[in-house]
Amino acid sequence: MQYRKFGRTGLFVSELCLGTMTFGGASGIWGHIGNLQQAEAESLVGRALDAGINFIDTADVYSEGLSETMTGQALKNLKVPRDNVVVATKVFGEAGKSPNAAGASRYHIMDGVKASLKRLQLDHIDLYQIHGFDPVTPVEETVRALDNLVQQGHVRYVGVSNWAAWQIMKALGIAERQGLARFESLQAYYTIAGRDLERELAPMLRSENVGLMVWSPLAGGLLSGKYGRNTEAEKGSRRTTFDFPPVNVERAYDCIDAMRELAEARKVSVAQIALAWLLHQQVVTSVIVGAKRVEQLDDNIAATGIRLSADELATLDKVSALPSEYPGWMLERQGGARAKRLAESGQRG
Repeated sequence: MQYRKFGRTGLFVSELCLGTMTFGGASGIWGHIGNLQQAEAESLVGRALDAGINFIDTADVYSEGLSETMTGQALKNLKVPRDNVVVATKVFGEAGKSPNAAGASRYHIMDGVKASLKRLQLDHIDLYQIHGFDPVTPVEETVRALDNLVQQGHVRYVGVSNWAAWQIMKALGIAERQGLARFESLQAYYTIAGRDLERELAPMLRSENVGLMVWSPLAGGLLSGKYGRNTEAEKGSRRTTFDFPPVNVERAYDCIDAMRELAEARKVSVAQIALAWLLHQQVVTSVIVGAKRVEQLDDNIAATGIRLSADELATLDKVSALPSEYPGWMLERQGGARAKRLAESGQRG
């Protein structure tokens, strides 16, 4: 397990992060994702820590708060030293019936952090993330509320999830101008079959030195190896009951075909190739892996030992390439023309 610098900070996190969305689900969408009980959750947390994973991600809305409760209890039962683990959670979704029990307002953030700390049984949260964009609350209100939590010691770092590049840049500008704690990370969907993040978000993350945490790296199980053009999905598998996130299925099948060939040659799983591809992407800080069984988690962990060759990466990049869109194709055209002029100028010189 390797450890990577977390954005612009001096914090180091493992290249894999244990996701806890499978903890506690019983009804609604959470039941489709997973319904692990306390003992099963502790087995996964213990195995992750033994493998060198020092990063755990949850959210206040996962299983209506039960995921946070089970995560905190697991850390307590396993007697995990507080400084051995980086705990991340999120606030934004509905936490009650009140009109103010959701969103990114100061009101909801201040209530949310207290509730999360209580459920997690912790005195501070290492990474507190806004779980979605709130079009009603001014960005400045959100950024200032998070800075207050950092100053009070309730939170060490702040981040965001599922925001657009322009929204993050606006928040970064406000934080810099007013000397407030800035977003140090983005948690976003990114897979070999869904590379949309590369259009606007990835260049912004590199430019501003913001870390990237990847959620659903196997596209909701679609890239696990269980699915394919000529493969009937196992009854009850996640994609058959909860078809999310949205994916261009034909392009995904092209990716699966290419990954299956590499996986068979290396005698590893398709899932390991999909995760290894992400771990080779420079913009990625940590990949969030969720599991229902220890064996599944072990398979995911094994991906950290795979080093894809330049030829293998080229093959996967070609089959998964995004279709060109404006202004990307215009920028490429202009950049290519300029590079050509500079090269010709150098030759003449």
